[in-house]
Amino acid sequence: MKFAKTANFWRHVILLLLALLFTLPLILMVFSSLKTPEELARNPYGLLPETWRWQNYPDALTAIPFGRYLLNSLVLCTGTVLGATLSCALVAWSLSHVNWRGRKTAFVLIIGTMLLPWQVTMVPRFVLIRELGLYDSLWAIILPAFLGEAFFIFLLRQFFMTLPREMLEAGRVDGLGEWGLFWRIGLPLSKPALATVAVFQFVYTWNDFSGPLLYLNDPEKFPLAYGLERFVSAYGDQTHLLLAASVMFTVPIIILFFLAQKTFIQGIATTGLKG
Repeated sequence: MKFAKTANFWRHVILLLLALLFTLPLILMVFSSLKTPEELARNPYGLLPETWRWQNYPDALTAIPFGRYLLNSLVLCTGTVLGATLSCALVAWSLSHVNWRGRKTAFVLIIGTMLLPWQVTMVPRFVLIRELGLYDSLWAIILPAFLGEAFFIFLLRQFFMTLPREMLEAGRVDGLGEWGLFWRIGLPLSKPALATVAVFQFVYTWNDFSGPLLYLNDPEKFPLAYGLERFVSAYGDQTHLLLAASVMFTVPIIILFFLAQKTFIQGIATTGLKG
């Protein structure tokens, strides 16, 4: 018993040290964002600032249209999260509980698209978006999310496969069709998996740089990820402002994870590998 307690203690110590190691760059970024330009140039790797300069954050907010970029990012994240969760859930349900000819072949083809890098489909996507008249529009980024994503389809399909068959059969006996089973049984029971998809999609869209770079041209429509790149081009020599802007860009992701971590971890843990 004593050995087990000692081993458990050192296990927690090692995990704590590893967590500190991985969060050290973030901690350094936060403290460095509160330094003066002179101190940052003189001692860039020092931890605590000699002079706490909170003015860096208001200066960073006024250096770029941060509010406009933030609004665009939120619009993009909301649209892509709704599109990804809805479309991928529908496809995953049909692949797991609806019997139709070619279902397994379609699933294999969908999984096969995961092997294609984004650069392979970049030009065809751009041509299609331009022909649809969506170039330089936020819909150019939102609309593809409504067409499904192979990884999310796979994730939700595996979760749907773990649902009790008896519950679905009982629903059919009560007169529910496939849509009723999906809407009244499948979706309510798959909240952890849907939350996992939503978090993944939100983080991807929030950090997406290549999409806005390819499809957007109007600065009024830039999201934060692309806006930060423009910030670097204009204020690359003002590292203190760049660090402050980077902290403000990172904070929403951290808040989202802490708010959704229980559901997110549950969704990952309960997604089975049943075929």
